[in-house]
Order: sequence, then C-alpha cells, then structure tokens
Amino acid sequence: MSSGDEAPLTRRQLRERAAREARQSGSADDGGWPGATAVPRDPSTPLGPPGGAGADTRALPAPEHPPTGAPEPAAERPVVPAEEREEREDREDHVRDSEAPAGAVDAGEPDALEPREALVAPPARAGRNVPIAIGVGLALGAALLASLYFRKELFIVLAFAACVGALWELRQALRSRDMDIPLLPLVVGSAGMLVSAYVSGLEALLVAFVLTAGGVFVWRVLDGGGLRALRDAAAGVFAAAYVPFLAGFAVLMLAADGGEWRVLVFIALVVANDTGGFAAGVMFGAHPLAPSVSPKKSWEGAAGSLVLACAVGVGATFLTIDGFGSFGATVPWWLGLVLGAATVAAATVGDLGESLIKRDLGMKDMGAVLPGHGGILDRLDSLLVAAPVVAVTMTLLVPPTGG
Repeated sequence: MSSGDEAPLTRRQLRERAAREARQSGSADDGGWPGATAVPRDPSTPLGPPGGAGADTRALPAPEHPPTGAPEPAAERPVVPAEEREEREDREDHVRDSEAPAGAVDAGEPDALEPREALVAPPARAGRNVPIAIGVGLALGAALLASLYFRKELFIVLAFAACVGALWELRQALRSRDMDIPLLPLVVGSAGMLVSAYVSGLEALLVAFVLTAGGVFVWRVLDGGGLRALRDAAAGVFAAAYVPFLAGFAVLMLAADGGEWRVLVFIALVVANDTGGFAAGVMFGAHPLAPSVSPKKSWEGAAGSLVLACAVGVGATFLTIDGFGSFGATVPWWLGLVLGAATVAAATVGDLGESLIKRDLGMKDMGAVLPGHGGILDRLDSLLVAAPVVAVTMTLLVPPTGG
C-alpha cells in the first residue's frame, strides 16, 4: 500500500507516530533514548500504521524503560512540535463540535450564555395578575362611591391622598436620574389647589398653582444653587402641574351642581376606556399603536376603548336623564358619544405620556402600592389628563345652573 492510500489514522496512532518521529530525530542529534543507537531508516520504506502493510518493522534497540500500553512518565514523553500540536487540537475541537447536539452551550466558556428563551419565560398575554387587579379595582371603586354618596368633601380627602402618594412615587422615580423634587411644598400646594378649586373655582385653582410653583422654586434654591437646583426646581414645577393641578379639574366637576354625578360619570368613562382597551387588546391586539413608547398598546385595543366608553357615555345620559343630577334640562343621548370619544382621546394621551416618562426613567411601574396595577400614578395617568377634557366638555354642553 502506498502512502497516498493510507487508512485514516486514529488519535492514538497519531500520537505514536509523533513520538516515533521525535525519538528518531532525537537519536540523530544527541543520541535519543538513553543507551539507544541511531538506526537509519530505509527511505524506500514508507511509514504506515503500526503493524500495517508498509510499516517499518525493524526493531530499534530497546531503551532502559521501553514504552508499554500505559502512559509514559511525563519526564520521558517526547515533545510534539508546536505546529503539529496546534493542528491536532484544532482537529479534535472540530470533531467535538460536530458531535455536540444542536443548541448546546459549552459550559467551560466563562462568557457562555444560555438561550434567551431559557432565561426569560414568556410573559402572560394579559401582562398582569387579572384576579388581583380586579379585586383592587373593586376596592378602589367602593371607596370612591362611599366618598361621593355620604359627603362630597370626602372625595377631596381621597383625591388629596392620591395626589400625595403619586407625588411621592414620582419623587422616588426622579431620584434614579439624580433629581430630587421638594416634597413638602408640593404636598402643601396640593392641598391648597384642591381646596381652592372646590371653594372658589378655576381662577383660584390657577392662583394656587402659581403660588405652589413659586414655593417649590424658592424652597429648592434656598437649599442650594447651581444648575442642579434649577433642574430640581423645574422637575418640581412639572410635578405640581402634572398631579395636583390636573386633579383639581375633577374637584371643579365635584363643586358644580350635581357634581357627584359628574365625577361618577367621569370615573366610569375612564374605567370603560381602560377596561375596553385591555379586553380588546388581549383578544384581538395585533397592530401596535405606539411601539416605541408602549409596545403592548394596539389599535384594536383603542377601538375597544372607544366602543365601551361611548356605550357607557350614552348609558349615563339615560340614567341621569335630568342632567346628571339636577341640571333642569334633558341631556341628549349624543352627548354620551362626545364624552366617550373625548375621554378615550385624552386618556390615551395620558397613558402614553406616563409610559414615555417611565421609559425615560428606565422603569416598568412607578410603584407597587396597588397589586396588579403598579403604583398610584399608574392608575392616575389616564384620569389626570382626561379630567380637564371631560370637565370642559361637560361645562360647554351641559352648563351647570349653580356652583
């Protein structure tokens, strides 16, 4: 058999061949094995597999410790040339990779990562614990109804507590970006805005907001100047406008004649927007509404919000046929459609606006006070932006007869 027709060599044969060649080269240089005498090899006899055809069967003088089937001592092992050793290691790596199952990860690599699917379980399509969310929602609804039924002023207390909780959550969130808004002047200003709106109307609400914004700015500057103080003061003014000022419009509705019905219809419209959007989005959602801001929101969900909110609005006109309480005039049914559409538009903007804030802050929820819902601000986002829209719409289409 010629050298070109040699059978493929196993790893053991490769090691034995390399060891034999190393011994022969060592014999030519410095005598090789102790006590061995160099024996020239006939060039016409090719090297082949041990014991195979064409193999050089001439015996070499036995060394002091002839190799056996057991591994040789480390001190007497021949040194394999670097190039051949690298070639053999590459060949072994290739064989090992080809025999490994598909998708396997080498645990020996320090930076080896498991597949993403094995690390992160796919989230539920609903995105939250629905039974807990429903229970918390019912509890909040019961507290709201109780405040409107027994005494209107109790609703102001409830709104003030919600504003304080939302401001505290917003402060904690902004601290993650090295901003610290002064909480005390915001709390005092929130009370002033809500009470002013209930007692003296829109003008008083605006004055209270301006005073709160000035107090926040002065408070922060007295605590330290510079660009950081300016940034904190600006964030504080934003917080005053975002939470208590917008919440003051709900109190303006409460202060009007038949204010309990106005607030109740306003809350029912926003809840219908959230419920219709959630149900339609879970069942039919396929086209994202704003993927860069809130990937879970879909056009199908927006359609569900519009349908349910308009239905609730029309139903409210029949349930309060005398004008959401006692306006002294019949409320037309189409007012429910207008209120429903306006609420959906405003609530969607409010929801997306808060989602944008959370995305900029790198947060999923503003808090965890309300299980199944997140934080207080996560529940107020739609209500806050929808309050002035619904209040203005009701005032223009069904003007109150008293305040």
